[in-house]
Amino acid sequence: MTQRGNRRELLADAAIDVLAREGGRGLTHRAIDRAAGVPEGTTKNYYPNRGALFEAIAHYLAERHTAALEALCEQIPDDLEPDDVTALYAAMLRRMSGSARTQFLALFELHLEGVRNPEVRKMLGEISRGNVDTAVRLHAAVGRRLSMRGAGLLDAGMLGVAMATLSLPEELVGELGFDDDEAVSRALLTLARSRGDAGLEVLRDSAG
Repeated sequence: MTQRGNRRELLADAAIDVLAREGGRGLTHRAIDRAAGVPEGTTKNYYPNRGALFEAIAHYLAERHTAALEALCEQIPDDLEPDDVTALYAAMLRRMSGSARTQFLALFELHLEGVRNPEVRKMLGEISRGNVDTAVRLHAAVGRRLSMRGAGLLDAGMLGVAMATLSLPEELVGELGFDDDEAVSRALLTLARSRGDAGLEVLRDSAG
């Protein structure tokens, strides 16, 4: 692995790779040292325990994700259409199980750690809030109102579908239609734009 940026960034990238590949149990100082190509003991000098490792990964992912969302919002075109928003979320789903698979596998592991680690939970909250705020802004750009509750449902739905796509048998993913990124995105956006009890009715209808 080639070194990128400073030592902390190098270790954070390596830690994400290890966490995605080996899971929480495999996240050790030695494994990160090997993945980063640094002398044994280097990671422990920066992050003395496993809690610190998880927190460092959470901070790093949150910073990168926030920066990406800010760049996206700064580049919203004036002629954005509702179909463009659907296409954007479909592309996000493809990235979650494709080019960004490593980052999202690490993110899922962080959600488990966040149950017990308040600092990790805080960083996950920043990621989710950024997703919610961005969804509201994208809808406003096409003249549609989206509540925070609706945006939260959208964020949770995207995460859930991505997790199912990565963890369920491939044939079941196909049977459920989770491999149709555009259709899933359109359904999630429809649910998100529903408000109050109407939103719950949509959820009940889709489940029944």
